This record gives sequence, structure tokens and C-alpha cells, in this order.
Amino acid sequence: MKLAIIKYNAGNIRSVLNALERLGAEAEVTDEPEALRRADKVIFPGVGEASTAMASLRQNGLDGVLRSLTQPVLGICVGMQLLCAHSEENDTEALGIVPVRVRRFLPADALLKVPQVGWNRLFNLRSPLFAGIDEGSYVYNVHSYYAEDSPYTIAHCEYGLTYAAAVHKDNFYGVQFHTEKSAATGDRIIQNFLQL
Repeated sequence: MKLAIIKYNAGNIRSVLNALERLGAEAEVTDEPEALRRADKVIFPGVGEASTAMASLRQNGLDGVLRSLTQPVLGICVGMQLLCAHSEENDTEALGIVPVRVRRFLPADALLKVPQVGWNRLFNLRSPLFAGIDEGSYVYNVHSYYAEDSPYTIAHCEYGLTYAAAVHKDNFYGVQFHTEKSAATGDRIIQNFLQL
């Protein structure tokens, strides 16, 4: 299986590669359109700020390439947010693949700090992406923005409100949390993605 990781001006690429190595998988890190189109699966990682990341994708023509992909694609953290229509982070028009808005956490509870950093529980799991994952399993989060709940939501988390911890539309999957830092649960989710 050919596995590609999108190379752009955002990402947690080393950690994703390490997670894949733990699972015995190798990936090519690339910003070449044809390499991405040829891949059997594509991972779209992200750590950073939405508008800068989108600008990098546009500059390299990867926004159009991403929209055209027909194989399974997994967006992680900012990668998931960029699959959505719009982010409140610097008023960013994103890829529009999943017609959902990304909002900033504005918790009424002063004990809830922004960004959300740390472990949180998944619930309402509704996808083969979560095969073998128990309701209430913990995943690791670092984010100030969240995708609104919608018909595309395939898992939830709670942080002052219920939000989409994961989304799915057609061949595109997105997870808000960091699979590559979510221990055995994250590894199983990556493995499930590789088996889709």
C-alpha cells in the first residue's frame, strides 16, 4: 500500500511518521500532486494556525489537489479543520469539503482553559474508523477551535459544549484529536484508517 503524508507549512509530520512506524507502515512525505493522487491513502496532519496553513496549501496548488482526491484521506487536528468550510481562526475560508464551520471555544466555565490541552473522552462513535474502540476511550487534544456538531459528525467530545471530535464525508475523514499522541486508542484508529 502506498501511503502519503501531505507536506505543507503546518503539520506534526514526525509524530505521525513515528506512529506509522509503530504499526509497521511507511509513508512518503510529499507536496507533489501526482504522488498524492497515486497514493492509496493520504494523511493530512496539522499543527498551527488555519490561515497560514491554507495560504501554504493555495501557494502550492494543494488545495485543488486535496479536493480532487478520491482515495481515503485522514485530516488530523488543523488538517481536519481545513477540510471544513470556514474557520473563525483569522476568518479563514477553508477547503469546503465538509460543509461545517469551525468555531473558537468560548467557555462560560472559567475552569475550562483555552486551548483545551490534554485527554478527553470520545462518545457516540459511528464509523468503521472506530472499530474496536470503546465508548469513553481517551484521546489527546490540543486545540482552541472546534468543528460544530453536524450530520457529518462520527464522534463527539465534550468541553463546555458538545463538539465534533471526528467527521466523515465521502472519502474524507477528520479527527480533531492527535491520533499519533493518543496511545493505543490512537494507534487503533490509524490502523483502522489504513484498513478502510
